[in-house]
Amino acid sequence: MDSKPQKHIVTASAIIPARRDRVYSILSNYKDGHPRILPRQFQELIVERGGIGAGTVIRFQMRMFGKKQTYRATITEPEAGRVLVETYLDGNDAVTTFIVDPGTAPADSRVTISTELAVRSGFAGLLEKKLSTLLLRPIYVQELANLARVATGPFAA
Repeated sequence: MDSKPQKHIVTASAIIPARRDRVYSILSNYKDGHPRILPRQFQELIVERGGIGAGTVIRFQMRMFGKKQTYRATITEPEAGRVLVETYLDGNDAVTTFIVDPGTAPADSRVTISTELAVRSGFAGLLEKKLSTLLLRPIYVQELANLARVATGPFAA
């Protein structure tokens, strides 16, 4: 049996009733936009460097199962205006990607949030996959709902 870590992806998508440029500007603005869409599990988002798009470095806490864990990430934009990537710097090899594509109508956007993380092989890995999906997918669904609310509200990014 191979003991190398495997990759597992947790993802959620939604149609957001707002133009792509508006949606992307909210996601990429870690000073004023992104903090407004974070579900309650995220706490204390701090911008260490930059603040908008590529080159930004953030730190935040996430509360899960009654325990707080601190994460640091650097932000890149492989496709500025469409793809935003948070690469975590704490050694867990996780990467969260936000993709903003055209929606079904001209003024809509299809947003996908996905996190790729390392899991063990074997039975332990199966448990990690199941638990990470059960934990993260509802958080992303809430984050997308929050994004829709902010993107259709008075926020000017």
